[in-house]
Amino acid sequence: VDLDTITMHYPNALQLVEHLRHMGETNVLIHRRPSLSRDTALAAAAIYQSMFREEDGSVPATFQIVYISGWSPDSSQAKPSARGSATVDLDDLAKELDKIPDS
Repeated sequence: VDLDTITMHYPNALQLVEHLRHMGETNVLIHRRPSLSRDTALAAAAIYQSMFREEDGSVPATFQIVYISGWSPDSSQAKPSARGSATVDLDDLAKELDKIPDS
């Protein structure tokens, strides 16, 4: 499992909702209402903008992208090495990695 957190800035909350719609992320409930009234959408957008607007007037939204991979065991897959058969000590590796300057 891996996770990326991305914050995007939109000119206004309605643009954010439009982006969510294009991603298919607006309403995943099984028993949802078929649509949101225009008045409700505008009121929600105004509240969101008043609560979260940045100094430059943009509206931030933070998305988390989760990457998950899985597999089923198969005889063609490589088998793990026996415990204790490593030729590199992880403590030594950590010390070497600490020597690398941040870029």
